[in-house]
Amino acid sequence: MRIVFFGCTEFGFRCCETLIEMGEEVVGIFSIPQHFRISYSPTPVRNVTFRSFEALATEHAIPLVNVETRMTHDSYLETLRSWKPDFGLAIGWYYLVPKAVRDLFPKGVAGIHASLLPKYRGGAPLVWALINGEEKTGVTLFYFDDGVDTGDVIAQRDFPILETDTISTLYDKAANASSKLLREIVPMIRSGLANRIPQAHEQASTYPQRKPKDGLIDWTKSPKEIRNFIRAQTKPYPGAFTIINGKKITIWDADINDLGSD
Repeated sequence: MRIVFFGCTEFGFRCCETLIEMGEEVVGIFSIPQHFRISYSPTPVRNVTFRSFEALATEHAIPLVNVETRMTHDSYLETLRSWKPDFGLAIGWYYLVPKAVRDLFPKGVAGIHASLLPKYRGGAPLVWALINGEEKTGVTLFYFDDGVDTGDVIAQRDFPILETDTISTLYDKAANASSKLLREIVPMIRSGLANRIPQAHEQASTYPQRKPKDGLIDWTKSPKEIRNFIRAQTKPYPGAFTIINGKKITIWDADINDLGSD
């Protein structure tokens, strides 16, 4: 099965590496530069979880294309046609994959979203899950359609959110769960035996992308809510912050202590 991979993050890199380790035929990679334009920002944004695919592509003689304009640009479509792909996989990807692109893949285009869809559709699902104090989350492998994270589910894997987790450890859990999921499910996609389960749209929740300014701490929240807010946005993200005497103070870690009284 000839696979084209779409990715530009550490999360995506690990999954693409997994496909190669499995012996899958990755015939091309589409990536996005670390600084790129996206609809929700008037200026280019920086991908803080960026991972270059250049070395991986070179090592395995896989052609790589950086997307710097609309994905329906003739040059991208012509490149995809020349690769004669069967299946597309987008992980750690920031653009919609339009129908004109999806139609070039006989077995469809799928992606992994770091939530248990239909919950936490949209941006930064792991960050939001931590902020909201969830005790469990997971990853979902699903087919792309015209919506945002609305396509049919192929498979899911869940994992706990522990009190000791930060966004960094949760990111690792999601990447590890995704790699295991790919090892199990990609052979089923190749043989046509993979599930295709419509999402329960009435149970969906959708969250927006987050910007650095969204890290301002609201000190009227409870100690637990504030701690969740801080650990959700610690490194590699820009961090939660407060303003003291006009100066921005970033807080990378926090704990709750009940000092009690004698």
